[in-house]
Amino acid sequence: MPYSEKLANRIREALAHIEQLEEKTMFSGMCFMVNGKMCICVNADGIMCRVDPDMYDELMEQPGTRPMDMKGKPMKGYLYIDTENIKKKSELDYWIKLCLDYNPKAKASKKKK
Repeated sequence: MPYSEKLANRIREALAHIEQLEEKTMFSGMCFMVNGKMCICVNADGIMCRVDPDMYDELMEQPGTRPMDMKGKPMKGYLYIDTENIKKKSELDYWIKLCLDYNPKAKASKKKK
C-alpha cells in the first residue's frame, strides 16, 4: 500500500521553514531528511519518527505508537505512529517537534560511495 500523499503534504507544509530539507523514497514511503539525517517518514499506516532514544519508553506509552523493529528487535529512537493518532494538526505537530528537537543530536548515516 502506498504512503499517503495528503499526509506527506501536511509534513512538507510543517517543515517548509527548514533550509536543509530533502525528501527521499525509502522504507516503502517518503522520508524527510533534515540536515542530511532521517527525521520523519510517511508510510501507508502513518508516520515513522526518529526521536531521542532516552524518551523512547515514555513515548511508547502514547496512543497509537508501536516500535520499529529490524529482524524482530525494536530500534530505540524509532517508532511508528498510526494515522488515527495524527489527524489533528496539534497531534502531528507534537511528533514533528519531537523529531526536530532530536535532529541536531542524531547521527547521520554513512554515505555510500
